[in-house]
Amino acid sequence: MRCIVTAGPTYEPIDQVRRLTNHSTGSLGTGLAKRLASDGHEVILLRGIMATYTEVIESLDTRIFTTTDDLAEKLKKLAKEFPDTFAVFHAAAVSDFCARSVFQRKSNDKLIRLKNGKLSTREGKLLLELCPTQKIILKLRSWYKKAQIFGWKYEVDGNRFTSVDNAKKQINENKTNACIINGSAYGDGFGLLKKGSETANHLNNTKMLYDALASIIKSAYRGDTSCTASILR
Repeated sequence: MRCIVTAGPTYEPIDQVRRLTNHSTGSLGTGLAKRLASDGHEVILLRGIMATYTEVIESLDTRIFTTTDDLAEKLKKLAKEFPDTFAVFHAAAVSDFCARSVFQRKSNDKLIRLKNGKLSTREGKLLLELCPTQKIILKLRSWYKKAQIFGWKYEVDGNRFTSVDNAKKQINENKTNACIINGSAYGDGFGLLKKGSETANHLNNTKMLYDALASIIKSAYRGDTSCTASILR
């Protein structure tokens, strides 16, 4: 079965030399892709160029993305190239904001938009206008109509209960099949929430997460819904 895994961070340019990005290493998505490939699946790994985890795995078709728009374009293209894609694991840490404009505040408080290029420190204090990036997960179902789609929620505010609630919202709003939850708000390990479930299955480490996701894909392919349900309890 063909699976697509996204991993690592996107980046958004501020000027021609500076970028906005995040701390994602790409190790989680790469590890998942490696596990799926070892199970015999045809795996395409889309990994951010800024990822610090850069293991080269011969069994994977690894492709590089840069910005949020670039990742979206590559996913859309793959959906057309491989309409039989069975599962999409969207583990990439997509930037929530991109830099739209940079302003300099004058002594009279007037804001002057600076030209594109390399920003000079001689300009003094600057103001950066941030705009939301596109929500890739919102578009995945329209591109991959029949695929099993897994989203991620990295939560830092709230607690485990609010994290699970936010995962439910992600599933309902984006028509995905499941959501993996982690981050300081959730606590140690991972939560795996399936569409229609009220509680998340807690997994202590990445190995347990990989095993659970691999089992879900195997069961979904066989159409064994009872087996899938038992895995998620």
